[in-house]
Amino acid sequence: MVRVAFVTGGTRGIGRAISARLKADGLKVAAGYSGDDANAEACAKELGVMVVKGNVGVFDDCRAAIDKVEKELGPVEVLVNNAGITRDVVFHRMTPEQWGEVIRVNMDSVYNMTRHVIEGMRERGWGRIINISSINGQKGQIGQANYSAAKAGMIGFTKALALENAKKGVTVNAIAPGYIDTEMVRAVPENVLQQIIAQIPVGRLGTGDEIADMVSYLAGEHAGYVTGSTLTMNGGQFMS
Repeated sequence: MVRVAFVTGGTRGIGRAISARLKADGLKVAAGYSGDDANAEACAKELGVMVVKGNVGVFDDCRAAIDKVEKELGPVEVLVNNAGITRDVVFHRMTPEQWGEVIRVNMDSVYNMTRHVIEGMRERGWGRIINISSINGQKGQIGQANYSAAKAGMIGFTKALALENAKKGVTVNAIAPGYIDTEMVRAVPENVLQQIIAQIPVGRLGTGDEIADMVSYLAGEHAGYVTGSTLTMNGGQFMS
């Protein structure tokens, strides 16, 4: 049986690597995105995946996206909550807009997307929910009170949802990446980037493919005994 996966933020960076890997694993894949139509079209063509536009911070957008995917590909059985943004600023200067936008896109989206697939997963007796958190949700980061709060919230959500759905064959896990070699990280000034790498025991940035490898395992048939876990992938930079 060919399963269907939905990857939010699935056309760029880590999300694109995840979409590519799940497609290579033989799943039908839908990749969500919010704004860059040209990049999304290129992703669809190059990877052979369905792309779906919408704002994950809006409940009704998520319902429409899931409906569209399920009509075209079938029931969503693997959900990867990967979409995220940053609006970095120290908290004493943070505006309500900077706080609210990050919480909506990074945290509310996890509810918005999961709520529309969880009942179907429970009814079918099988499902995989994988939440992409962050090292900064585990240890915090200066200038990221909003981002760190949202990513820490994802970890608590993962544990609670795992407990609620374990007997229904639905696993819920989180991955907390460290610094990954993406466009966002490559945009950091070289001197700052080298300071970051110097703090990573393995001496390099991670890759999107390495995160995708872990998602591939968690999304598969052999991961039924792994649930409620937060898997750290940060080169030893933070151990919990």
